[in-house]
Amino acid sequence: MIDVDTNGSIRTITLDRPEARNAFTVDGLAALEAAIDDADEPVIYLRGRGPAFCAGADLNAVGALEGDRDRTADFARLGQRVARTIEDSPAIVVAGIDGAARGGGLELAVACDVRVGTPDSTYGEPGVSFGLFGAWGGTVRLPRVMGEGDALEFALTGRSIDAEEALRTGLISRIEDDPRSVAEEIAANATDTLPVLKRRLRDDSERATQERREAAAFADLVAAHADDIDAVLD
Repeated sequence: MIDVDTNGSIRTITLDRPEARNAFTVDGLAALEAAIDDADEPVIYLRGRGPAFCAGADLNAVGALEGDRDRTADFARLGQRVARTIEDSPAIVVAGIDGAARGGGLELAVACDVRVGTPDSTYGEPGVSFGLFGAWGGTVRLPRVMGEGDALEFALTGRSIDAEEALRTGLISRIEDDPRSVAEEIAANATDTLPVLKRRLRDDSERATQERREAAAFADLVAAHADDIDAVLD
């Protein structure tokens, strides 16, 4: 289900199960986790093949777990772990969303550092309509990226939103015909600075600790890029 290709500083990971709208089985989640973990590139571009970005969990796989509460919880925990792997990766992970991002597919996108949608992209958490909800960290991350009010309305109604509304609510950062262009824009910068900046922006420690770490990281980078700074000054 996962196709990996490297071009320079960018590792492209393609969700490659278009006949199922790139829905995830247990094996598919494990493969995605491995593809993220194995990355040496500073930027990862995550995309879906076909008319959808990702429909989330394969409902056939979920249905096969009925009656086995432990295995069902394990499936949710696996999805949570993959989302954390994306979030904690030293690489900058850019989700390029074309078509539908639904349920777990949306949750994995929300774990990415940057989300870019095409004008035709759509977003939804439809599980509530048949008695489920996003359990791959979505209830934790959605309020953080959308704000509590928009996240509650979005999740409780189960409705789909278009790219313009996703942009307004902060669910995506930009709308581009070619989302990969944003990954290339990021990769064009000093690649050793990218993971440092990601750690600083994602640091949720108390303020004094954040500021101490920020100052130390800044000093390290100034030392590492002294020649570059001198070239700019000249």
